[in-house]
This record gives sequence, structure tokens and C-alpha cells, in this order.
Amino acid sequence: MTTRRQLFTLFAAVAVAPLAARAQNQAPGAFDHTYAAWDALLKKHVRWLPDGKQSRANYKGLAADRAALKAVLDSLSAVPRATFDGWSRPQQMAFLINAYNAFTVELILTKYPDLQSIKDLGNLIQSAWKKKFFTLLGEARHLDWIEHEQLRPRYNEPRVHAAVNCASIGCPALRDEAFTAAKLEAQLDDGMRRFMGDRTRNSVKGNQVEVSSIFKWFREDFEKGHGGFNQVQDVFATYAEQLSDQPAERAALKAKSLGVSHLDYDWSLNDTGR
Repeated sequence: MTTRRQLFTLFAAVAVAPLAARAQNQAPGAFDHTYAAWDALLKKHVRWLPDGKQSRANYKGLAADRAALKAVLDSLSAVPRATFDGWSRPQQMAFLINAYNAFTVELILTKYPDLQSIKDLGNLIQSAWKKKFFTLLGEARHLDWIEHEQLRPRYNEPRVHAAVNCASIGCPALRDEAFTAAKLEAQLDDGMRRFMGDRTRNSVKGNQVEVSSIFKWFREDFEKGHGGFNQVQDVFATYAEQLSDQPAERAALKAKSLGVSHLDYDWSLNDTGR
């Protein structure tokens, strides 16, 4: 028979459990999924151009805030693999995208202002994206590991190409805010729409749709069925409103009747002073 003392103990445990869980989630030193410190740096040092389609980073300002950036990088590096594996899919993706963008900024600052392009940080033997210059999830990593070994194969989300930023003018814009799990879907959608609406990188010319080389290099990512993209032309049909203001061109995009050509990629540094 259950005694009064046992019932009291049981009810107390049930009542305290939610409070304990809440306290655990808010415990000092817990990982900040709002990325407040990284968000603050981005808001301070990244600016949208007047068309709202491209952005520029103030690397001089970021260099002055190097200590704050280091704190962000250290917080990312401190996350154990086991902790990461316990997160939700959106939490994992936001973490990896923020890590890619933050460590890319750090890579630029290792030589700034004495460089014109991120490519200047590589050589014939090793590209800038293959340099193992940071720790993530317990091991030494390079930027390609985040993009090509994690984000692309694990999450089947082609819009990630409009989220990771390679510090280049030809790349989809670096956002002036951190990615978060709560806003991930909206941020991916917004980033893709801005990118597709940037007529310097994607537009209709005559009977051709001239698009970024991203759609050549990573074509397979846009043909795996995610978002209804089974062929790359499905992407241009989906974003016909962004690609053109002309009804006839939009109709041709939706009918997938235009040829496709790829523009040269501008690897110039996306610096406010360039």
C-alpha cells in the first residue's frame, strides 16, 4: 500500500521536474542558440547595399572587434560532438552555417588588409577552404568539411548555398544577423529570394537565363527533389518573379523553355572598402 509519505514524495518529484529541466536549460555556460554575440557583430559590421540583394562586411571594424569574434569562435569550438548530436535538425544547421560564416571571417582577418580575395589565402597545393585552422565538434577542421561533408550531404537543403558566405562579391549575401533554429526556414527562404533577385548574378537575357556558377558547381544539390526541385530549371521556375519583371520572361521561366548559361564568379573580397 502506498503511504502518505510516498505520495508526497511522488507529487514533489513531479512538481519539481519541470523546474529542474528549465533550470538546466538556463544554466550558466549553456550554449546560446540565439547566437547573441555573433548576431551583435554581424549587425554592427555588415550592411546591405541599397538594392537589398548584396551585402558588404566591414573587415576593418571586425578586426578591431577581434576579441569579441574570438569569444564567438571559442564558444563554437567548445561544443562537444555528443551535445551537437542531441540537437534538432534546425539547431544543427544553424550551428554549422554560423560556424562556416564566422570562421570564414576569421580566416580573412588572418591576412587582412593585405589580400584582394579569399583565394589569396590558398596556394597550388591547398586551397583556402582546405586549411585546418579551427576546431569544431572535437577535431581540427577546414571550411570544406562544414559545407561539403556536413551541410550538403546530411541535410539535403539546397538553399544552404544562399546561407554560407565565402567572403566574395559573387557569393550570396552574408546576412546582418545570425542564423537560429527558430528563424531558419524564413532565413533560408529570404536568402534565396534575395540571391535570385540579384540581377548581377541571376537574370534573363534574351532566350537565356544567365545564372551564378553556383548552379553549375552544385547543380546536383538542386536536383534531389527538395522543395520540388528535380531539375535545376525548377529553381528558375520557382523564382521567376525574382528573376524578371517581364510577364513574357516569367512565363518562359515557368515553362522551362529558356536555355541556361553561367556567369563568371566574382571572387573579389566583399569588403565595405572595395
